[in-house]
Amino acid sequence: MDWLKKIPIGQYVSGKSSWLRGIDPRIKLAWILFFLLTPILANSIWRISTAFVLVLITFISLLPPRIWWRSLVFLLAFSLIIGSLSIVLPASEVPFELTIRAPDEIPGALILTPSWEIFRLGPFDFGGISLGPLIVDRRSAELGIKTSTLIFTVIHSVNLMLITTPPEDFVWAIRWFFAPLKLLGFPLEKLSFQLLLALRFLPLVQEELQNLFRAIGVRAIDFRKLGLKRSLGLFVSLGEKLLSNILLRAEQGADSLMSREGIWLSSRQLRPCIVGNPKYLWINLSSIFFLLIAISLRCLYGTS
Repeated sequence: MDWLKKIPIGQYVSGKSSWLRGIDPRIKLAWILFFLLTPILANSIWRISTAFVLVLITFISLLPPRIWWRSLVFLLAFSLIIGSLSIVLPASEVPFELTIRAPDEIPGALILTPSWEIFRLGPFDFGGISLGPLIVDRRSAELGIKTSTLIFTVIHSVNLMLITTPPEDFVWAIRWFFAPLKLLGFPLEKLSFQLLLALRFLPLVQEELQNLFRAIGVRAIDFRKLGLKRSLGLFVSLGEKLLSNILLRAEQGADSLMSREGIWLSSRQLRPCIVGNPKYLWINLSSIFFLLIAISLRCLYGTS
């Protein structure tokens, strides 16, 4: 059951069927930073609008649906599940009451009021065990929206860039932005090449994770008998095993590269062919124009 291989996330897919492939990787990186940073301290309407824009870009990108539909459905389902769990968790606090002096006598005092109640279900009674009602108020709803939209925006925006941008172009764009650090003595050539190797190991990470899940399924572990503490310890040990396997693969790849007289690739060798190409000029100019409009809208309407 290789379900992780059927949902590839972060793997480059070659082709020429999308206008996203013609955008300068530096502009793509600026857009990614926009999607990663603008949800911070933004209101719920802006967060939902950002997720909707990402879905719209996916549908009009002219990418083959077989590339993105599985990952899109998986991310939507995962985000909705996490958002639903965030909604049912208690997010309200009991407000403090000022009993000594009236609130209007204290200049600049903040009066905490109860959060608006949106939905109530219960109370419940299971075999003599009574549980309190399930209450969804304004604060818990905002928490669920923020959590679900943030997960979807972060993962899907980065995934869109990685499936349409070769790792060499992505590394070159990062190296271009951090070029001033070379004057301070930072080994940018070495660090950028290490980042390129790390991006090449993404399929190996999915393969190792799939093997660990398959090992758990074969052993038919009963987590109810283990209990919460032992189950948590099991997953922590699996994470340590996954990390050790990834580091082992990386070390083997580095040793293989150096044994074959490998050399560091300079930034000139990683320069994308689309940079400076007049064929993609209108796409890049349009991307910059819409990026400036998006930043302006964030400043005007995105503040919480």
